[in-house]
Amino acid sequence: MSGPRRDFFGLLKPRWGVATGLVLVVALWEAGHAAYGPVVLPSPGETLLALWQMVRGGDALPAVLQTLRGALAGFLAAVVIGGALGLLAGLLEPLRAVLRPIATLMLGIPAVAWVVLALLWFGADLAVPFTVWVTCAPIVFAAAAEGARSLDPGLLRMATAFRVPRTVLLADLYLPHMLSHLFPALATALALALKVAVMTELFSGAGGIGDGLATARAQVDTARAMAWILLLVGLLLALEFLLLEPLRRHLEPWRGDKSPPRSGVSGS
Repeated sequence: MSGPRRDFFGLLKPRWGVATGLVLVVALWEAGHAAYGPVVLPSPGETLLALWQMVRGGDALPAVLQTLRGALAGFLAAVVIGGALGLLAGLLEPLRAVLRPIATLMLGIPAVAWVVLALLWFGADLAVPFTVWVTCAPIVFAAAAEGARSLDPGLLRMATAFRVPRTVLLADLYLPHMLSHLFPALATALALALKVAVMTELFSGAGGIGDGLATARAQVDTARAMAWILLLVGLLLALEFLLLEPLRRHLEPWRGDKSPPRSGVSGS
């Protein structure tokens, strides 16, 4: 097979896989609707109609923006703080010995417990970014620490022998290696950030997609609840492909089109 044709089919295969997966999900969804009825599981068509009514009625956009604002604020704080502490912990063994048990403890506390505490401590306004931060930061920390710690000792010895400046060592050796561990964790943290943000809104009743889900549950409107869920999944996919993927390509140009294994949507 010639080069251009091979490249064309190489690009086509992943798209066929995505399309096949979507068709399978819709088919199973329709089968579930036929088996259990619209009260338990509305059809894809009914869900899309409810979503369209939410968009046309002006309910969807404000809710999405509110959820997005709280989730991204907590997520970015987790990336900055967790990434910086993880890098330092990977470089300094005593600091890693101190911070690793704390990160494990934070990961062991259920997100719903953090939601309750955040509402008691900060109220509804700051509950979403705080809960997102405290649940996502340990994931980013662990990935950053492992990336910094697992750098090849031979490369470090060679850099030391050639007296490479510390700034160059950090920018050209530690950071690129750490990013290969960090980006899959960022995909996971981003998916978790949106789910935790929605759960916090559902408990607090302070607006957003979570508040919309709570209202749909109170009204026993399964189609509207599924529409909110569909909106959340679409938002997550948009963030991953419009935010994380361009960032990865910019910071990891040596990978070309080869993406690291994903652990966000599929692994959450």
